[in-house]
Amino acid sequence: MSDLQTPAARPANPRFSSGPCAKIPGFTLEMLADAPLGRSHRAAVGKAKLKEAIDLTREVLRVPEGYRIGIVPGSDTGAVEMALWSLLGARPVEMLAWESFGEGWVTDVVKQLKLNATVRKAPYGEIVDLAQVDFNADVVFTWNGTTSGVRLPNGDAIPADRQGLTICDATSAAFAMDLPWPKLDVVTYSWQKALGGEGAHGVLILSPRAVERLESYTPTWPLPKIFRMTKGGKLIEGIFVGETINTPSMLAVEDYLVALKWAKAIGGLPALIARANANARAIADFIAGKDWVANLAVDPATASTTSVCLKFTDPRIADGAAFAKAVAKRLEKEGVALDAGAYRDAPPGLRIWCGSTVETADVAALMPWVEWAFAAEIAAQA
Repeated sequence: MSDLQTPAARPANPRFSSGPCAKIPGFTLEMLADAPLGRSHRAAVGKAKLKEAIDLTREVLRVPEGYRIGIVPGSDTGAVEMALWSLLGARPVEMLAWESFGEGWVTDVVKQLKLNATVRKAPYGEIVDLAQVDFNADVVFTWNGTTSGVRLPNGDAIPADRQGLTICDATSAAFAMDLPWPKLDVVTYSWQKALGGEGAHGVLILSPRAVERLESYTPTWPLPKIFRMTKGGKLIEGIFVGETINTPSMLAVEDYLVALKWAKAIGGLPALIARANANARAIADFIAGKDWVANLAVDPATASTTSVCLKFTDPRIADGAAFAKAVAKRLEKEGVALDAGAYRDAPPGLRIWCGSTVETADVAALMPWVEWAFAAEIAAQA
């Protein structure tokens, strides 16, 4: 570790932010030329674009027929909160949290909706014991902990004959992980994650069981207009064919369409998953056997393949938070990794986005720079 010579190779694209994430390979603004700017989203052209986005979403994500897909305001947060405010209260609730966004949903349900929910939490780097969860209650969870770098390995723990709804925040899992649709009743995400889309829009996917709940249950609390999905006890079907609740950005929708078409062209969901897996594996292979860095995920089976979180483990580090920030600053100054620091509420370290729009060659080129920046900081504090 005494040789501080900078690595020869550099990532062609240094954008490793965990949201908004890297654009698709080869992206240019000219790709958005077909966006119907200055037109109403309620005009035929606007409705057609929105419906195309919904139809391509179903095709690429392999969403079953009968599940509704809606484009909603407020990014993934808006989509999750629409589900929580509209669906919860009919049954007991279990909240599962293993990172900051899951903690946020706990706050919404316990402190805002004031439901007497069972709350199960795990520290950063771990997930809760799913065998203890009562899936006859409504269960709310994140599939992939964006800020903790852990994920559900599969949906095996979710029973097919459950009585409750499963409400899954999949914002950093969709398009990069295999979501078991029969086990999920509500799925939310923002396209600014795994497809590198522009911010502000969320996607809400409802199973037939979730729709039945919407049509048979009315919450006791008032619902803002922006959350309302039913009228007269019936689902507002227009929301799920492109008649959005509020005004969407047709430029952002066009950008999403470009990304969906790219995803379809490279082989769809299997290809997207393979790209993310390869990116995460490049990091795992590099850190294997090293005593100064480790994956924050305790169990490799639950390690994220998109938001890969690393912690520095060298005993010479006096102030972990200051050290990790300094390493991230060096990487940014060198132009090899932008926005790669750990999330503000997470343990100190790095968070490297490895989703489907990132090239494996860039991840592989970055890792020697991480080692260089680590060594430089160790030398600086000596």
